[in-house]
Amino acid sequence: MGSSADSERLFNRQRTLHEILGGGLGFMGLIIHAFAGSTVADVILWRQKNLTLGILLVTLCAWVVFEKSGYTLLSLVSSVLLLLMSILFLWAKSAAILNRPAPPLPQLQLSEEMVNEMAASIRSRVNALLSVSQDISLGKDSRLFFKVAAYLLLIYFAGGLTDFLTLSYTSLVMVLTIPALYERCEDYVDKYIMMGYRKLLQLYVKLDEEYLNRFQNWVLEKKKLS
Repeated sequence: MGSSADSERLFNRQRTLHEILGGGLGFMGLIIHAFAGSTVADVILWRQKNLTLGILLVTLCAWVVFEKSGYTLLSLVSSVLLLLMSILFLWAKSAAILNRPAPPLPQLQLSEEMVNEMAASIRSRVNALLSVSQDISLGKDSRLFFKVAAYLLLIYFAGGLTDFLTLSYTSLVMVLTIPALYERCEDYVDKYIMMGYRKLLQLYVKLDEEYLNRFQNWVLEKKKLS
């Protein structure tokens, strides 16, 4: 990447985008790391192109199946598992009769370390969510309340425009494309965003000087006359 100054970086960040996204594996990150040996940041930023492309293709196929076939998630999973178990069962029985090798299944087992890490990750996230909910419920953080309310309203309006499945697929596509594109062009993106931010700041200062100060002076004069 280029050699932009830290002050030109978005949010004055000191770390790279890969470091920010890979700061913690998280629950899904543990699953991806267990099966593919990659971190979430590697997947999002296309460091593992085959894995990222595979996730996009699988989710696209799942979206098409759900949209066109009328299947629900539960019925589809049940059908796939039934078909898979039937094939493996018939394969194993025929192999025993014909003296052929059994189906080459891998050793499916979760290690105790992986389970403990997943449990710790889930526990920390649930505790953080409960803590935030308690602060909002007791009115301790008004700013957080309005922020959460804004997010919920955004989700409400987005849910009214599309269904949950399409929204989930669109969100996944955005997560797997926008950060990668930003990383490729982050010098230019940061440069123009910071330029726009400075222009808005100058506009705010100008409006504050020309209008808000005048309005305050007018209010003070009215108070003095009264």
